[in-house]
Amino acid sequence: MKLGVIGCGKMGSALIGGAIRAKAIEASQVIGFDPYPAAAEAFTAATGAPSTADLMDLADCESFLLATKPQTAADALHSLKESGVRDAALVSIAAGLTIEWLEKHSPQGFRIVRSMPNTPALVGKGASAFARSARATDTDAAFASKLLGSVGLAIEVPESMIDAVTGLSGSGPAYIYLAIEALTDGGVEVGLPREQALQLATQTVLGAATMVLETGRPPAELRDHVTSPGGTTLAGLASLEKTGFRQSLIRAVAAATARATELGKG
Repeated sequence: MKLGVIGCGKMGSALIGGAIRAKAIEASQVIGFDPYPAAAEAFTAATGAPSTADLMDLADCESFLLATKPQTAADALHSLKESGVRDAALVSIAAGLTIEWLEKHSPQGFRIVRSMPNTPALVGKGASAFARSARATDTDAAFASKLLGSVGLAIEVPESMIDAVTGLSGSGPAYIYLAIEALTDGGVEVGLPREQALQLATQTVLGAATMVLETGRPPAELRDHVTSPGGTTLAGLASLEKTGFRQSLIRAVAAATARATELGKG
């Protein structure tokens, strides 16, 4: 199998680099394309896979990763049509582009897998979801799962859930960065040096997330283990409830999901 990567930016490079390190694919089986030679060269430096600034060099590929910006995807797919390629699998990480849109603009017979990764994929800790078209096979889905799973979690969902995935895990890192920033500010307010407060806040978030993943216990149960009657944690949680912390996060996910749906219609 030969995989053509359309768009050699950070996310495309991260996915391919992760897949190669995980031995999901060999560097020799990949070729990256980017119209900007510097981006193509950076892709090769990051992954060890060859690259090109000529899309026609991808004409003999059997599968593709669409990793362009959404606004340039149509032109790239049109050029791919001109290369004569047919009946291939296309995994798209271009935000907001629906399966229907991708089928309309892709070469004839393309089998589409639409995915939504998030930026922690850049450090191998991504949370991704993907949905396949009616034409896409189990083999196509397995390939998408292996590719996305090489840089973190990858789950398959119906396409109707992709906007919700965008609102939760796609936008979610920004919510957590805000939480880390706020915890750091809180630490500074009560007397900690900022650098130490940031280290403690960041490690606390990482440790709590790891506890959820590795123990498999519900977050509420783990929270209760930290919370003693009349103790410090209970006082902090009571303050969070008063200020609407839980509802703020719920509303953030809902608002981001609604915006994703709105952008998809546009």
